[in-house]
Amino acid sequence: MNRDELNEKLPQIIDMLVQSVHAHPKMQHLNQVYLPNRDVIISGIKLMRQLVFPGYFGQPGLTTTNLPIRMGELVLEVTEILYEQVRYCLRYRESIPGQDGKSDRCEECDTEAATIVDQFFTRLPAVRELLDADVQAAFDGDPAAGSTEETIYSYPGLLAIMIQRLAHELYVQKVPLMPRMMTEYAHSLTGIDIHPGASLGKNLFIDHGTGVVIGETTVIGENVKIYQGVTLGALAPAFGQALKGQRRHPTIEDNVTIYAGATILGGATIIGKGAVIGGNVFITQSVPPYNRVSAEPGKLRYQDRSKGYVDDWTI
Repeated sequence: MNRDELNEKLPQIIDMLVQSVHAHPKMQHLNQVYLPNRDVIISGIKLMRQLVFPGYFGQPGLTTTNLPIRMGELVLEVTEILYEQVRYCLRYRESIPGQDGKSDRCEECDTEAATIVDQFFTRLPAVRELLDADVQAAFDGDPAAGSTEETIYSYPGLLAIMIQRLAHELYVQKVPLMPRMMTEYAHSLTGIDIHPGASLGKNLFIDHGTGVVIGETTVIGENVKIYQGVTLGALAPAFGQALKGQRRHPTIEDNVTIYAGATILGGATIIGKGAVIGGNVFITQSVPPYNRVSAEPGKLRYQDRSKGYVDDWTI
């Protein structure tokens, strides 16, 4: 086929794709209210990061003298983004599935959006206080850390926690779509999947982080340390939507350490204060405080190859 033949076939291809769109209504969003814009939300996250860690990201040369000016600029930029995107989210929440041409007017949505943004900024100093403790926990918990500045610039666990704490503030105000879009952006960057509904205590440190999953109804206490590959998940996920609104994920009490690859499941599962959960364990029941849980070590086999090929293994 040459290019001219391809051009002649394009109307047929377009017609086929349009028919496919109409045949699968769940995969299209036509004649309905605007959805939030992922790219705009990501740009908002980057601005919020400057509010949380002023002087580390964004414009260089920030000083105590010009801080109020820059904070004012950032607050105005973030307000514009948050207000518009929250309005879209609330209009989406109020829309009727399948109803074409729904009006974009929703004065109640606008009023609620302004209230939500106000509450977000009111809570931001408290979020910054939690993140300050998270920064220190990352430094104190990792002998490889050269400074707290290094943890702020470099640690994926801290980035994922920061975005989750910000998204959680919108989640508790029942903003649809946007909180999950925020944490999934963090997931795509870091490999750490923390649902915006999870409750994270003070001084949380996620070391290395890749493959960590923390479910929606998880509750984590203070001074908890989690290594890579840990899952704090739900039992029987095959039931899906039937479990919506129920407590499905574990509680991790204060001063718990969870080593790499551990899986802890179930809404009734409580890991008691001061417990240590070893690597690669599978837990579906509660662990008493100050207990250590470990998997039985595997049996290692060694072969001495210095004396040439040996067909048998030496234990």
